Amino acid sequence: MQKTRTRTLSTVRDDAGQVTSQVRRTVLPSGLRVVTEQMVGARSATVGVWVDVGSRDETPALHGCSHFLEHLLFKGTGERSALDISVALDEVGGEFNAFTAKEYTCFHARVLDDDLPLAVDVIGDMVTSSVITADDVEAEREVILDEIAMHDDDPDDVVHNLFAAQAWGADSPLGRPIAGTVESITGLDRARIVRFYRRHYRPHRMVVAVAGSLDHATVVAQVRRAFGRGGFLDVEHAPTEPRRGARRVRVHPGAASETRPFEQVNVVLGMAGLPRDDDRRFALGVLNTALGGGTSSRLFQEIRERRGLAYSVYSFSSHHADAGLVGVSVGCLPAKLDEVLATVRAELARVAADGITDDELVRGKGQLRGGLVLGLEDSASRMIRLGKAELVHDELLDVDEVLARIDAVTLDDVRTVAAEVFTRPEILAVVGPS
Repeated sequence: MQKTRTRTLSTVRDDAGQVTSQVRRTVLPSGLRVVTEQMVGARSATVGVWVDVGSRDETPALHGCSHFLEHLLFKGTGERSALDISVALDEVGGEFNAFTAKEYTCFHARVLDDDLPLAVDVIGDMVTSSVITADDVEAEREVILDEIAMHDDDPDDVVHNLFAAQAWGADSPLGRPIAGTVESITGLDRARIVRFYRRHYRPHRMVVAVAGSLDHATVVAQVRRAFGRGGFLDVEHAPTEPRRGARRVRVHPGAASETRPFEQVNVVLGMAGLPRDDDRRFALGVLNTALGGGTSSRLFQEIRERRGLAYSVYSFSSHHADAGLVGVSVGCLPAKLDEVLATVRAELARVAADGITDDELVRGKGQLRGGLVLGLEDSASRMIRLGKAELVHDELLDVDEVLARIDAVTLDDVRTVAAEVFTRPEILAVVGPS
């Protein structure tokens, strides 16, 4: 019989030796993992349930099922109606939501520390005991179709979906939109959704991450009660291992375009990037920030400030277990498209050939450092850090270690990764008027 295993992952103390933060991890015999960060002085707490399933785990016939299921788990359980779920968190002033990504799904709630037991119980009930009635499936189907229509009216969403479809292939798990399509959502029935739910929503595929004012042992006891409904935790199982990239997903260079009655042309130009376990991601992060991460970045200054070619321009990088993309996103008037593309290509070529300057390196590091530290000031951000570290990365780097890795990036590191990445074959997506 497997035992419950608990260990301390990190402890931070102030100058007087008092503990200011402590991260602990417990693995239950069922494989459910509970990771907490005690934040001394906080008055809030955030709980998140991370499930190891996302849109890339769907077959074509199940396209959009992960996102559909995310919606349905709010519709009621054997103990609570949809209204009961909403009222429970609203009446204590809690914030409650969920999101689906390509490789995971997360349900989360932020509450006052005194109300953490309630939040854990509500989310545990939803995740383990949703009834998913036929009526709820039909009602939520219409909501999701409206959501798809909303995204279809957003130029930025349309062009990034087109970019992903070109990069990975429109029929590949990574290339398909997370929410599904009108055709795939219309074709999903209750039976298939319920089978998907029962297959993937198992304790060994879940992480409960909690950050804020808390006691770890107390949280573990709360999780046992909340997730123990209906014998959910009774089966012993080892936790799932994080996804590994044994083989890199093939990227498809080329261009794709769609005609839409938008006022602007929206463009994404990019190429294959780095998977999330590549140590060069820190150098790429500094490069991305210097290139297009803020108002002082090279692309913003050249395209908007000096040339007046576009209102919005930024660069980005995305990372998955076995793949990654980098790119530049711009919205401009149709008459300026050719000059925008020429300018972006010229800047990428310059960076690939020469790297960045000393000043850009300093600014890039400073922006990354500031964004990291300021982003961890509240319990919600800390919870997300814990959940991703446990489910996705299989390592929890403390803040000082991440800062040290950022500080260690050199001009040569940036130049090397720029020369490799920005000389790869181009992927181009263009959406706008004819």
